[in-house]
Amino acid sequence: MVGPRGLLLAVGACWAGRVLAGENNHKYTPGERMTVWVNKVGPYFNPQETYPYYRLPFCRPDMGVESKRKRQGMGEILAGNDLRDSGFSLQFNVNQPRVPVCKVALDAATLKTFRRAVEENYWYNMYIDDLPLWGMVGRMPQGNGAAALGGEDPYIYLHRKLSILYNGNRVIEVMLLSENLKPLVPGAELEFSFEVSWTATTKSFEDRFNRYLDYDFFEHQIHWFSIFNSFMMVIFLCGLVALILLRTLRNDFAKYTRDEQVRRRFAQLQESGWKQVHGDVFRAPAHLMLFAALYGTGWQIATLVAGVVLFAMAGPLHGDVYEERGEMVTTVIVVYALTAAVAGYGSGSYYRQYFTTPRAEAASQWQRCMLLTVVLLPALVITVLSFLNTVAVYYDTINTIPFMVIVKMALIWLFVAFPLAVVGCMFGRHWGGKASFPCRVNSIARPIPPGPWYTRPAAVIPLTGILPFGSIFIEMYFIFTSFWNYKFYYVYGFMLLVYAILSVVLVCATIVAVYFVLNAENYHWQWISFLASGSTAGYVFLYSIYYFYFKTEMFGFLQISFYFGYMGLFCVALFVLCGTIGLAGSSVFVKQIYKNIKVD
Repeated sequence: MVGPRGLLLAVGACWAGRVLAGENNHKYTPGERMTVWVNKVGPYFNPQETYPYYRLPFCRPDMGVESKRKRQGMGEILAGNDLRDSGFSLQFNVNQPRVPVCKVALDAATLKTFRRAVEENYWYNMYIDDLPLWGMVGRMPQGNGAAALGGEDPYIYLHRKLSILYNGNRVIEVMLLSENLKPLVPGAELEFSFEVSWTATTKSFEDRFNRYLDYDFFEHQIHWFSIFNSFMMVIFLCGLVALILLRTLRNDFAKYTRDEQVRRRFAQLQESGWKQVHGDVFRAPAHLMLFAALYGTGWQIATLVAGVVLFAMAGPLHGDVYEERGEMVTTVIVVYALTAAVAGYGSGSYYRQYFTTPRAEAASQWQRCMLLTVVLLPALVITVLSFLNTVAVYYDTINTIPFMVIVKMALIWLFVAFPLAVVGCMFGRHWGGKASFPCRVNSIARPIPPGPWYTRPAAVIPLTGILPFGSIFIEMYFIFTSFWNYKFYYVYGFMLLVYAILSVVLVCATIVAVYFVLNAENYHWQWISFLASGSTAGYVFLYSIYYFYFKTEMFGFLQISFYFGYMGLFCVALFVLCGTIGLAGSSVFVKQIYKNIKVD
């Protein structure tokens, strides 16, 4: 006879078994119902032009089950997902023979909708146990197999065959096969059907996402060669700086360490070069407040990129990253909000170095600098996304950002990013912004003489960005392809290495550019170094135009708006990032060379 305690244990065990089984932990009991989630449809060549699955007149489940929407996080929604229960009868480890789902009569409206979907190569997306599935709506008779199909009408797939591999109580792999092509002709009746087959496998649950990773593409020899080529470029630039630039500086230093009489003789000769601008080289750059805000934002973006890549390599976004839709978007939002303190500290400390405002105006100036730092990047992002969201609303796509998501992002900015930026700016102002310039600034700025063409900003700025772009353009191809051509990017180790190489190349190239500018007695090196290293982003944007016209088949105003809108934001962020890294490296260089000269 079972006592009360045994009864409680038995009930608890049954309840625990129910709790431990399900979609949340990917463990099922034989015969347990599994949900087939339908997500979205859209033209294959337009990744951002996606619509709700039931925009096409597919079979809908009975009793309004299609209104059951899967609860999603903010990142999933921003990534353009809208999962709904399809109502398909699917049970764990139970084969389902071919069964009809529904019949659809091709009236004028339905025929037009399906015809357009097939002609524009529409695909659809589904999920089973968080494993993605893709299928084409139909196909045109032209091309391979046209003779077998016959006719000129578009054809639609009516049968879906699901092949599922399982290991114990877990789903390992899901495959979708579309069959039974039928022509789309007026007055016809389409009968949709599906079947399910289960097969045991020894593949582990941890490796179930490997089939979505294109090893042949991302780990191709060209990718490895590009990394090696970029590394050799770093060695070349470092050698250039060491053998030419530093050697020249050593000779200059030797001249200035001779006896007093010789030094005065050189001063009388008014020798030209970087030494002549020692009294102006540490003058505050024009538009100091904007410059400080850009500098702080650049450090925030640099920290954001490093944080996201390292977080991805640590595990949550590596290997099984694709189990959580929109996880990357969520990570970027969280890390951006937390790194707002970096932006505040960077801008506050830089502004403090050149701070010459009278005490009466100090408070308002600091507030303006702090506010500009906080709103600079979000204002640009909001402007672009507002335009893209308006386009998405007009086309009624799934990429429309819901109002509540906008409210959540505004609250994150208001209660997390903004306070952290204020705190960071205060720390930068009081602790990190002490000026330590080796030379005093003259009260009157000296005129800048005309120099050779290769020392003018119009030539230095675009020429400097060529080498950094050359070190990353192959990686840009892989990143663009993963974002615009349905490939999952997973080689974050490569990305971190390229990021480090880019930083070194930016510093070396900017140092050379600044040295040329200072030798021409142009002391406006801050903006020149920022724009010169940031010009790398200009070449990336030009490459994105080339990629759009020669590597994709995108069409339509919506997709063009999203492509160039996102690429514009990406290149602006890259511009600020590269400009900040180049400026930081050149600042150390300038302080170092002027620290070693003796001035009367």
